[in-house]
Amino acid sequence: MSYIDVMKQIKKNHLDQVYLAYGSESFFLQTIKKELMKRVLEGDEDNLSVYDLEETPVQEVVADAETYPFFGERKLIIATNPGFLKAKPDKLPFEHDTASLERYLQAPADYSILVFIAAYEKIDERKKISKILKKHATVAVCNAVKDQDLKQWINTLANQHRITIDQDAYEILETELSSNLHLLESELNKLALYVGDNGVITRDIAERLISHTSNSSSLRLVDAVIDRDLHKAISVFKDLEKLKEEPIAMIGLLAFQFRTILRVKLLKQKGYSQFQMQKAIGSHPYVIKIALSREKKFTIHKLEDIISKLTDADAVMKQGKMEKNLAFELLLYDLIQSA
Repeated sequence: MSYIDVMKQIKKNHLDQVYLAYGSESFFLQTIKKELMKRVLEGDEDNLSVYDLEETPVQEVVADAETYPFFGERKLIIATNPGFLKAKPDKLPFEHDTASLERYLQAPADYSILVFIAAYEKIDERKKISKILKKHATVAVCNAVKDQDLKQWINTLANQHRITIDQDAYEILETELSSNLHLLESELNKLALYVGDNGVITRDIAERLISHTSNSSSLRLVDAVIDRDLHKAISVFKDLEKLKEEPIAMIGLLAFQFRTILRVKLLKQKGYSQFQMQKAIGSHPYVIKIALSREKKFTIHKLEDIISKLTDADAVMKQGKMEKNLAFELLLYDLIQSA
């Protein structure tokens, strides 16, 4: 089952006796763990046991699951790093008796909820224990959200918060937060509190409230150059100053964005698809997507001229010919005047 489907069940208190959550997205793995702790323990952690299967044999975990809880009516047992599910398990100073787990899965204790958390992109589904787990446990696949599914994932979070996201605000969220789902959820929580139930997140609200990264701020600088908006460019520059970014580093960020736009424009002229561009350039899909939306606004000559101005400003700063912040502000003025 997908992470979303499993979470829906857990949140409805439809709990199973055994879970296997595996995948490379730590945010999903940790969220399932936290939600099960919340639903099963209800704040009482006396009936919580946590094991690292690189340090404890699985047969000890099974023995704990079979032991009636001392307090309350049910217990939660979390076992991480079940290396015996991998194609090539790590060498350990002990043996996992997976036969004991196989027997337990046939008739799990009704007072225990046993959770295996495997931070592996995939498990070896050819193994007997993997097949039995898939048959008798609820399996949550927790791999990273694919680029084409990111918008659906953002919508899922928005629906949970009972808010709506304007179409033109998605680009901000995707650009700023697509690579960090922990941060995405945190920022959506903040936006939801700001707009309230049934509120709408506009592009303006997203730009003002989201905690900007250096990379995303460089994109906003590019937008300011395109819009010939010096006030906006200086405002973004001040944001970058607060992030302790050096002007020379800011030039590097801008140069990366404009070089990407130039490369995308040249590849587009050669008939490359967006996916082929991504493979050729080696950048995140949204970097390519955004570059494609910007390349139409520049000629190749203009992009080459901008990159030349960035190179000259970089040399001026490194040679100490002008105070760096002043040089950067003059650079922004020059780029906007010539855009």
